[in-house]
Parts: sequence; structure tokens; C-alpha cells
Amino acid sequence: MSLRTESLEYHSRGRKGKIEVIPSKPVATQKDLTLAYSPGVAEPCMDIAADESKVFEYTAKGNLVAVVSNGTAVLGLGNIGPLAAKPVMEGKGILFKKFADIDVFDIELNAANPDDVIRACEMLEPTFGGINLEDIKAPECFYIEEELRKRLKIPVFHDDQHGTAVISGAAFLNALELVNKKIEEVRVVFCGGGAAAIACANLYLHLGVKREHILMADSKGLIYKGRTEGMNPYKERFAQDTPMRTIAEALKGADAFVGVSVKGIITADMVKAMARDPIVFAMANPDPEISPDEVRQVRPDAIIATGRSDFPNQVNNVLGFPFIFRGALDTRSTAINEEMKMAAVRALASLAKAEVPEYVAKAYGAESFRYGKEYLIPKPFDRRALLWVAPAVAEAAMKSGVARIQVDLKEYKTKLEGLLGRSYVAMQSVRSEIRKTQGKSAQAVSVVFPEGRHSKILHAAKILKEERIAEPILVGSPDKIMEQAKALNLEAAVKGMQIVDPWTHPRLEEFTQKFFESRMRKGTTQVSAYSMMRHSMYFAAMMVKEGMADAFLGGVANSYPDTLKPALQVIGSDREKTLAGIYMMLTRSKTYWFADTTIHVSPTARDLANIAIATAGFVKASAGVEPRVAMLSFSNFGSNEHPEATRVREAVAILHKERPDLIVDGEMQADTALLPSISSESFPFNRVPGDANVLVFPDLQSANIAYKLMWRMGSVDAIGPYLVGMNKPVCVLQRGSDVMDIVNMASLTVLDVVKKGLQGN
Repeated sequence: MSLRTESLEYHSRGRKGKIEVIPSKPVATQKDLTLAYSPGVAEPCMDIAADESKVFEYTAKGNLVAVVSNGTAVLGLGNIGPLAAKPVMEGKGILFKKFADIDVFDIELNAANPDDVIRACEMLEPTFGGINLEDIKAPECFYIEEELRKRLKIPVFHDDQHGTAVISGAAFLNALELVNKKIEEVRVVFCGGGAAAIACANLYLHLGVKREHILMADSKGLIYKGRTEGMNPYKERFAQDTPMRTIAEALKGADAFVGVSVKGIITADMVKAMARDPIVFAMANPDPEISPDEVRQVRPDAIIATGRSDFPNQVNNVLGFPFIFRGALDTRSTAINEEMKMAAVRALASLAKAEVPEYVAKAYGAESFRYGKEYLIPKPFDRRALLWVAPAVAEAAMKSGVARIQVDLKEYKTKLEGLLGRSYVAMQSVRSEIRKTQGKSAQAVSVVFPEGRHSKILHAAKILKEERIAEPILVGSPDKIMEQAKALNLEAAVKGMQIVDPWTHPRLEEFTQKFFESRMRKGTTQVSAYSMMRHSMYFAAMMVKEGMADAFLGGVANSYPDTLKPALQVIGSDREKTLAGIYMMLTRSKTYWFADTTIHVSPTARDLANIAIATAGFVKASAGVEPRVAMLSFSNFGSNEHPEATRVREAVAILHKERPDLIVDGEMQADTALLPSISSESFPFNRVPGDANVLVFPDLQSANIAYKLMWRMGSVDAIGPYLVGMNKPVCVLQRGSDVMDIVNMASLTVLDVVKKGLQGN
């Protein structure tokens, strides 16, 4: 299928276009209608009339941006008009929402006269918290933005100018660092005389490039003093007193080329004539001024960036505008000034140097990304940009005096984390609790990883140690682990970790004998015990049993049974408990715990009761919330006498007798467990009246199907499985878990250890 066919089908299928408006408050009853509209709506109206700042409390203004265009310079398509610009503006709207949770109305104006655009935006000011100007031709776009910044008390930002400037500026700073060149000494040639080129040149001046070191060319050739053709006041600022007239002349000995013009305008010979380690930012879309392959053929020392996603170093505006507006809106700024743009530049440049999460690499079909010539700036799908850029912009707004409110930056970053997903927020809370609890202890919880050589384990171990979550112990050949660490650029981090080789460990003989004695009447011989104990899974499990480590975590490269079996044989399960796998299921408004999702195919009534007790204990210890346990069935409180329903009913009877302190009831259907209206109407005696947070399923089949359906359909975030019922803490990962899955599961395990006082036991 062609791109054209796919694109048209994408935009036309189902609800037409890409955006819709949905209510953020309930409108389901007469009472709701009274509050949403007449007469209740009069109350916020009167408060706003008395104090205009209340508009931010009672309306969506503070999170609403207008994306405004007159369609005079749409993408590379030119002046195609406001109607044809609408798909682009809707697209901008979904990027604002997706990346920074900012609501957007796209405004396409039938206004070729720039003064009409200005007047329209003036009239729209009461509606919006900010205005994003888009796809307006130069030089009118400069005039429009300048006038609106003078007249309006809300942020106005022309993304075609400043977005490209901010992202390329971050890449430029890092490129200079990599080639060891001083910004005040480099000579830069800009190709293009439109909005983006002039904005980039202005920003590079603020970064430290000297004005006399900038040459700019447009479609008429080099911009020089005395030129009259195609000139305007904005280009005039970059006119140099020079005899050069062509871009080829300008590029001789130049350190950097920044192109925002048209395809093919630069030749290989021009690039060949540049200075050592040339910086070539060929950002014309969809095709660059010169292809990266052509550049590499003549200048393998070059650092290259483009506007395309299929080459390294994509300069994509989505790395900037959502987060710049987020910081501006959240401080109720009256403008987006140079200080805020500079803050965004430096935040993005710094983020590129941080270790890149695995989910980013997966989004691009790569194994990993590492700061260097092929990775100057973060990828557009790096969600951390929100946490780096928005707070930096907010801080700059407050320091420069354009912010109308002050925010606590630590609290603000925590609030922003909520936009990254429910699992992110939940795990940040877990890690915060770990640090608070472990702060009372001199020693971190130690977690042993039997798959110590695995790349994901090494990345996860680095995070766990750096964030003071746990002390990783890696099991395997030290030489092979260090070889892998070196290949992953993790050598320095891994050198500080304990590495255990089962084959040479001084306690190998002792561990072998202890294992043999515990398993000799279960088919294990002395020889097989020795062989098994040299296996990393068995040795790691014995380390936990013998107190050399606090917890065991494995399974990233092995099946669930192959990982669980050694742990069961060495560490064993608590006879008074029942093994169970628990998943945290995080919905938009609430967290649930599902059990048993991984172990018991057909649990008995006793098993179900034990699973409920173990899960409730885990929830109370790890999450600090009161467990409200629903024992699920297809039956409601005796409505069916089928043996499957009777088994759940018997489990509830056991629980009520043995654990009267536990809030638990059943057997009940899932909707009875979750909907108060059903419970109150038909089952007023229910101890869990539609407010369950722990759901114990009647068998493995139903539990496994339920969590996977919800997870894969995108209705929840799932974290797990967490194993309860072992004699000592054991976590069995799902094979193929990514780095953050490993970090999350290790964090839950560590929290369980410190909460239960198991550390060092």
C-alpha cells in the first residue's frame, strides 16, 4: 500500500480527522446538568467577573493552546490555503496532547493579510492559555509574532521558527563538544532565508556564535551588504560585508552548515571544502539539502543531522514545542522569551548525554543509543524530555519575570511524572518509599541476578545501583560479564558491583553438600548436585538461602518454569502459604492487584484462601493501602451450586473464620466486585460492596486471560508478576522483559524486603 493510500485511509476512517472534544466532568444526571450549565454555571462566572485569575481555576484556559495558521506556508507545499492546512493543524494538536497533555483547538484563518491574523488572535486571547503560530510564510510570520508578543499577555510561539532553532541548537552544542571546537570561534553557514533559518541564526547568536562568523544564503545567493533583491529587514540583520556571492564560496573552510531550504542545493564538493570535523545539519524536508550518504563518502569525519526519522540525529520539533508550552502554561507565563528557549536547548543537550531507556531503542528498532556522533539529541519518543525540558522552561520563566505564578520545581517534576503513565508514577512512589525506608539502614538490599551477563540485566543493575534502589550481585564468569559490560559502555558501572563465579567460589563445595542433603531423597545424586550448583540459577538461589543476598531475581532469558524450579528446590516455599503470582493493574483512576496469574492451574479452597491472605499482606506492605479482597466466580453468593462456585464459597468461609480482620467476601462476579450500584442494590451484606482492589481469581486460566486481555488491549498498565509464598524473596521475570520491567520488579522486591524486615536474614 502506498504512503498516499495509507495516509488518506488513516485520516478518513471512522470519525473523520484526528481530534475530538470530550467532557472532563460527568454529564449523566439532572444534577450534573444543573452544575455544568444553568443555573450552576453562573457561580464560576460571577467569581471570574470579580477576579479574572479565577478563570484558570474554573475553566480549561490554563491548559488550552490555539494552533493558528492562515495556510500560506504549509509544510513544503507552499501557499495551499487554510482549508488544506487543517490536517497539519489537527496533527499538531494530537502531538500537544500526546506528548504533554495540552488541549488544542486548531484555528485556520481565511486571512492573507497579516494584520487580520493579528487582530483575530487578539480577539481569541480570552479563550486560550497560549498561541502556537504555524505554517505562516516569511516575512509576515516575523511581523505577526512580534506584534502579538507586544499586544498579548499569553505566550505566543511560532514553532516553524523557534522549534527548529531550539532542537538544532541542542544538537549544535553537543556536536561542538564532540569535535572539541569553541562556539565563539566557529564559522557557520545558513542556507535559507525564511522563518526557520533566521530563527536558527538568532538562537545560535544567543548560544555564543559571533555575528561576524555567520553567513546566510537564500534562493538568490549569499546575503551581503548592499544586496537589494529579495531582501527584508530580518535578512538584513545577517548581511555581511563580503565579496563572496555563493554558498559554495561561503562553505570553504566553514565549520558548520545549517540548512532549512530545499533538496539538493549542496554538493559533495562543497562539503569536502569545509573545515575539519564539519557539522552538517541538512534539515530540508522531506529531502535534505544533501543526503547523509553523500556527506559520508567525502567527509567521514562529519557530524550529520537531518529532519528525517530514517537517519540519525533527527531534528524534530516535537522535542520542543509541547514541553516549552507545558512549562509556560504551568507558570501562567505572559510570554515565551529567550531565556526559556535557551533553557529548553540546554535541557535537551543534557538529556542526550543520559543513558537511553530501552523503550526508546525499541520504538526505533535499534538495540541501543549512546551519546556520540550518531546520537546528538534525544529521540522524539523519549518521554523523559517532558521531565527535563518543561521544568527547565518553568524555572527560566520564573527567573526572567514572565511567570505569573511560582511553582516548587521538585513538586512540579513529580506532577509531570504523572503524565508519563500510571506505571511510571506507581514505581516512582515505590522507589521513593525504598529510599525513605532504606535511609534508616547503613546497607542497601542486595539482589542477586543469576543471568549476570545479560545486557538487560547489566543496564538494570546500573540503574538500581545509581538510584540507590538495591545493591546488585551479578552471577557468571567475571571475564564474560566485563566483556559484555565493555561492549555496552557499562564497564565503569559494573566494576563497582559484586560479581560471583559459581565455578570458582570458595563455598561451592559447601553449597553442593547442603543441596545434596536437602534433595538426596528426591532423586538428586552427589554428582548431579555438584553439576546443578555450578549452574548460576541454583547458585544464586543458594546465595539467598544462605544469607549472601537478600533476594533472587531471574528469568529474563529463561522460561518461567526453568527459573522457578531452581528457586523452589533450593529456597523452597512456605508450607503455611500458597505460591501465587500477582500483577499490579493500574487503571486511570485506581490500582488493582490480580492473583493468581502464574502458578496454580486448579487451586483448592485452601489454596484460594492462602492466595488471598498472601496477596493482601503484599498489598498492605508494599503499597500501604488497605486490601479489600473479592473472591471472584461466575456466581454471586450462592446463586449457582456448581462445584467451581462452591469451591470459592468454601475459600471465603475459611477466610472469614481464620482472618476476621481481613476485608474479604465472595463468591462474587467481577462487576459485583467493582460496581457499588450492583452490590448495594442486590447484596447489601457484601463486605466488599463494589470497592475491591484485590481480585482473587478462581483458577489460573481466568486470571491469566483477564490480566493479559486488559494489558494488551491498552486499558491498563500491568506490572508483574510478583511471587508470594516463598521462604525468601524470589522474583521470576517474564522472558523477554525489558530493562524497566527488571528495574520495576527489583524495586517491588526490595520494598517487600525492607517492609518485612527480611534484610540480612
